[in-house]
Amino acid sequence: MPTHTEPDKWFALQVRTRWESSTESLLAGKGFETFLPKYMNRVRRNGRMKDVQFPLFPGYVFCRFDPQDRLPILVTPGVISVVSRGRLPIPLEDAELAAVQTIVQSNLPVQPWPYLEIGERVRIQEDALSGLEGILISFKGTHRIVVSVTLLRRSVSLEIDRARIVPLSPSRAPRVGFVPAHALLNQGLK
Repeated sequence: MPTHTEPDKWFALQVRTRWESSTESLLAGKGFETFLPKYMNRVRRNGRMKDVQFPLFPGYVFCRFDPQDRLPILVTPGVISVVSRGRLPIPLEDAELAAVQTIVQSNLPVQPWPYLEIGERVRIQEDALSGLEGILISFKGTHRIVVSVTLLRRSVSLEIDRARIVPLSPSRAPRVGFVPAHALLNQGLK
């Protein structure tokens, strides 16, 4: 009798520094579905400016696999560990990974950004990123939307026209969880 199995979840793998591309290639060669988001940065090499790709999340590669069968992952050169809580691998939030994939596929300028927990959540209304949600910030006179991968405590930012975003409805149900006291004070609540 066939059993219904859930599709494998996406997990974050901590990898050796500067081994992200090699490890991703080795995992793909083993038949695993991988995702290594990258961004372009202009650097000076041999006295000339050159565009070079860097990992958007340095030290991490995303991989889809069955957590009960993770030995082939762990023995791959470059892999340090599966991001876990204790010994239990923690899957990535599907919506967060989908948001990062959408940003990378948009071919718009993107860069790593410090993780933010508190800020105004917004949704993009128009263009290829329509429906994408993130945190609105201002940086050097431009508006950016920041999308976070909570499990890694890392974020990416994308420059966006302020006219193309709307705040999320305040009536939207908050996520269940601990709210730090400083967050309540920042909202004027005690």
